[in-house]
Amino acid sequence: MTKSEEPRIYLSPPDIGEEERRYVGEAFETNWIAPLGPNVDGFEAEFSRLCEGAHCAALSSGTAALHLALRLAGVGPGDEVVVSTLTFVASAAPVVQLGARPVFVDSEERSWNLDPALVAQVLEEKAGAGRLPRAVVAVHLYGQCADLDPLVEICDRYGVALIEDAAEALGATYRGRPPGIFGQSGIFSFNGNKIITTSGGGMLVSRDAELIAHARKLATQARDRAPHYQHSELGYNYRMSNVLAGIGRGQLANLPAKVARRREIFETYRERLGQLPGVEWMPEAPWGEATRWLTCLTIDPEEAGVSREDVRVEMEARNIEARPVWKPMHLQPVFAEAECVGGGVSERLFERGLCLPSGSSLTTEEQERVIRCFQDVFSR
Repeated sequence: MTKSEEPRIYLSPPDIGEEERRYVGEAFETNWIAPLGPNVDGFEAEFSRLCEGAHCAALSSGTAALHLALRLAGVGPGDEVVVSTLTFVASAAPVVQLGARPVFVDSEERSWNLDPALVAQVLEEKAGAGRLPRAVVAVHLYGQCADLDPLVEICDRYGVALIEDAAEALGATYRGRPPGIFGQSGIFSFNGNKIITTSGGGMLVSRDAELIAHARKLATQARDRAPHYQHSELGYNYRMSNVLAGIGRGQLANLPAKVARRREIFETYRERLGQLPGVEWMPEAPWGEATRWLTCLTIDPEEAGVSREDVRVEMEARNIEARPVWKPMHLQPVFAEAECVGGGVSERLFERGLCLPSGSSLTTEEQERVIRCFQDVFSR
């Protein structure tokens, strides 16, 4: 198959403007190139306002934020942690890196997110066996919040820490409120493909000021207060640089427009492709508004006469990046021995699910290319 020479259309590329350049320029002009500095302070303060005044620590990645969140929840060797199975590997890897074991739990149909009923079942069974998990990691998938009210109630009932993996959900809402503030802590990612980016970076958020203060210490090699270098615990080099935080400040100022554009892209896809047989769209749950970080859909091969892979392969041939929905963690070779509760919903979504180009910088012409390719596969 000959690959198209048309320009590449990426799934979710960075969308950078002039504000970012201004903040980064100030960092260079003032020589604040090293980690920390005014942009880091400003980014944390501005992010805090977005999160209803929660305390924030800007870090080197969303994975670093989750690692610290788990450690500060007391996760250690021999513990168990409940994790959404339909997610990216970074939601589960820090659990194992801390010496604990993930217990993967399936999705529910309404939002594709962690099923609260299955979480309740797991915690009840684990409590009966005298070995409650240390934490629950609820992923807000593809820009849509999990059903947080029952998850908060379940975790509070059993005294288990709830950690929100909101890496994909900045700008979403749950009953009118932002994600990341409902559990003990929440984490966000600013990787290059996210709603906003700092090139690489993340944020740890909590209503607990002491937790964030401890996170900041751990993220700066756990240095004690002393004129010399003294350490009473081991930490990490996890803090964000002043340069990257400048990018984040410019990006954050335009968050509403970026979310609105992604939702517009989703609606255009649905309007133009929604009548094709066997095509269903990721639903928007009744409890909030999703960012539509990525436009996600499923294709029933029996009804459609084509498969998810037929569409993806044709798009690749035309130099369009499209990807399957996340492969569930319980199907990953690295977690072959892990416990999983349920799995049928996430497996079906993986087998049939496709993510289309959805970046806020996607042009009308580029979206037309994607739509034509999709339609062409169905018209064969």
